[in-house]
Amino acid sequence: MTLALDRGLALLERLCGQPEGMPLTALADELDIPRSACHRLLAELQRRGYVRQAHSQGDYLLTAKLASLGLGFLSSSGIVDIAEPLLERLAKESGELVRLAIVDGERLTWVAKAQGVRKGLRYDPDMGMDARLSCTASGHAWLLSLSDERALELVSRQGFGQPKDYGPKAPTTVKALLGVLHAARTRGYAMIDEMFAPGMTAMAAPVLRGREAVGVISIAGPRQRLTPARMQQLAPAMLAATAELGPISRSSTLFGRAPLGKS
Repeated sequence: MTLALDRGLALLERLCGQPEGMPLTALADELDIPRSACHRLLAELQRRGYVRQAHSQGDYLLTAKLASLGLGFLSSSGIVDIAEPLLERLAKESGELVRLAIVDGERLTWVAKAQGVRKGLRYDPDMGMDARLSCTASGHAWLLSLSDERALELVSRQGFGQPKDYGPKAPTTVKALLGVLHAARTRGYAMIDEMFAPGMTAMAAPVLRGREAVGVISIAGPRQRLTPARMQQLAPAMLAATAELGPISRSSTLFGRAPLGKS
């Protein structure tokens, strides 16, 4: 049962990154699942409404059921009602994408956003992704609230990722990452320039409950618009938003899921 569950979850996670779907053979080969077992698992996931086939004998792709479950969970947790006014206010002031990520164990996951730009060039990544701790402003904002040892432990478990998948200035060594984190601690918030993606800058600050970070608020946009000077101008508003969200975050069960004694 454990093996089947592990394989089923692996199939769902792999299909999350393939909106056009994947053939059974490719899924089985990539995930090292016997093709007969992979077929049975996909048939069961299809019966439960989590996947469908593009056509008879075609590629398998996710349905909207997982997204629906996630959105329903976020809604029932109260996080949308709590954070929405703060995110909208900051998005309106900055004119950029504002996101909220929550600390969930050893993961940092983007769960809500507000878009300040209504037309023209927008930076608008998908929600529900785990932040890459080594090269995102959100990741750095969480890590700056931790000791160097704990920060490096979390990054080593997640990994630095493949340099080709991120921006040209993404840190790829412990020394480079610590230099970025030390600067962020001195500043009081994180700033990145072409670390997560080419042509993109971002800034972020932790949402603190006492000394523990339970979430992160970030602002991201094109570097020609969200310049270092502009980020410095926006820093007081962003820090005010995190300071306001910290005390009221207790109203949502989604906040505060970091393991005790780990910060």
